[in-house]
Amino acid sequence: MRNHSSLLRTCWVIVATLCLLADSNCSIAADALDRLDLDKLRQLKVAVETLKTDRQPVTRTSEFTDYRACLHVHSFLSHDSNGTVEEIVKAAKEVGVRVLMFTNHPAVDYDFFTDGHRGLVDGVLLIPGAETTGLLSFPTASVKDKLGSEPQAFVDAVQPNGGMSFLCHLEERMDWELTGLTGSEIYNTHADFKDEARFIRVLRDPLALMLKLGPALREYPQGVFAALQNYPADYLKKWDAMCAIKPHTGVSANDAHHNQGLKATIEEDGNLRIDDGLGEKVALIDPEKLPLIKPLLLGKKAGDVVFDLDLDPYARSLHHVSTHLLMKDLTEANVREALQNGRAYVAFDWIADPTGFLFQLETDGNNYEMGSELPFISGMTLHAAAPLPGSFRLIRNGVEVARDLGRSGEFPVQEPGIYRVEIWLNLEGEPRIWILSNPIYIREPESK
Repeated sequence: MRNHSSLLRTCWVIVATLCLLADSNCSIAADALDRLDLDKLRQLKVAVETLKTDRQPVTRTSEFTDYRACLHVHSFLSHDSNGTVEEIVKAAKEVGVRVLMFTNHPAVDYDFFTDGHRGLVDGVLLIPGAETTGLLSFPTASVKDKLGSEPQAFVDAVQPNGGMSFLCHLEERMDWELTGLTGSEIYNTHADFKDEARFIRVLRDPLALMLKLGPALREYPQGVFAALQNYPADYLKKWDAMCAIKPHTGVSANDAHHNQGLKATIEEDGNLRIDDGLGEKVALIDPEKLPLIKPLLLGKKAGDVVFDLDLDPYARSLHHVSTHLLMKDLTEANVREALQNGRAYVAFDWIADPTGFLFQLETDGNNYEMGSELPFISGMTLHAAAPLPGSFRLIRNGVEVARDLGRSGEFPVQEPGIYRVEIWLNLEGEPRIWILSNPIYIREPESK
């Protein structure tokens, strides 16, 4: 996630210095905050573990393999991250990510394409790119001389020879209309945080929250990260409108930085130094002026860490959501080909491993993958299947038109349209979005 305001950072300083003092069952009315209840987090963890025992493989009748990719990843090349390649690759391997598509913020002292992270590293494929001008861009040649261009001009500069651009942070640019885009984010972790207005208001007065966050983060770190997840209705509405004009591939955005956290260390003079997630000092606290924190320092000496709150380590943010690509094998050329052809789906992997999910069009004895475009004929059927039972919701031109329950869904096609499928799971009484497919485009038949 990006850096937050100084006010919010100051609030986290207070949380960091106090949240170890006690546990609490206090009730705070907000969606994300309700999810941080320790009992609910415990039940959620049990539910997620139970899903693993119910998983059944899906038989895929195609030549493609399901590879897990994460887009919108930042490293030390960005001004707001210290992440090393070794740290990020290790995290990717830990959670099963095979492709990392970096989107570092450009700077004058390096070229994000020629100096970016590239190649196969310990079994993980790295692809260099940039987040700039409202886009995630992955050119096939340097475009450093085009930095600072207007968005359309930058898309045009990236596009040749298989270059790709995706509209990002849609909440900031819902009215943008660009040509030549490969696709769009359909979920962004940072945007998911920003829409929690009530949660953010509570952070500005954290004395109630402080007793919840520390214990919750220690016991259920992934559940705390996932507490902010909501259905991205506004992103999907924009994306559906874009697809109505031309095919656009939908991708997820981890917006991974590993820069959100606080660390409290005792200084030589006895003061408590508070550093942010990038190791920069944000406060220096005199315990004599804030007696409430003195119990934290008992038995500790200069140099000791009394609190370390790490909110977004790479393994946690990469495990949260990803873009699954259907490819023949693990190469950069195949990554680009899959994304350009819409052969991808978004999944919230923290809930369950979706590997094997399929959404295909069956017609005339043939199966067509996501991203396919065909003219409408009678007898077409859309088929979806997943390794877990859920609610399969068929979306046509942005509107739900059918629903099926189970491990698969069969939907006869009655008319042309842009069809995609969503799969929802019920977690402890709450429906949660799990999988978002890319569309299959069924066009009006050609006039005779």
